[in-house]
Amino acid sequence: MTIIEYNKTVDLYADNLFRFFVKNISDTETARDLVQESFTKMWLKVEDVEVDKAKSFLFTVGYNTMIDHIRKKKRREEFIASQQPAEYEEKDYDLKGALDFALDKLPLIQKTVLLLRDYEGYSYEEIGQMTNLSDAQVKVYLFRARKSMKEKLLENKILFPL
Repeated sequence: MTIIEYNKTVDLYADNLFRFFVKNISDTETARDLVQESFTKMWLKVEDVEVDKAKSFLFTVGYNTMIDHIRKKKRREEFIASQQPAEYEEKDYDLKGALDFALDKLPLIQKTVLLLRDYEGYSYEEIGQMTNLSDAQVKVYLFRARKSMKEKLLENKILFPL
């Protein structure tokens, strides 16, 4: 990959990667840092990355960077013995807030697969490559994530059963 192709990759995918991070970690400043770190890691491997696979490589690096960040943060929180986050109690909230709340309750892998598929539009195969899962595992995690989201929304009376 040339410098011009790298710069084009930054222009094309920085916003997508940022949105992916914000949806997963809900912290814009940290998301910006993770985007920067992901592009830095890509720069270090710029000669090894094929232009055709730049987006997939970038999201794979980004996903792994985010996982590392989450693990470090969790270890820090456990060390400090921080409290569990309070349950979302407000009953009169908008749909976006309810979806974000339900999304935050998902296990990380389900949340990641759901965001990559439904928000970013990746194929099962691309998601599998990014997360080191088989197509079947991606489908299972996606099914479970959607089912869990539906249950959370039903519990909070956002969706009404037919």
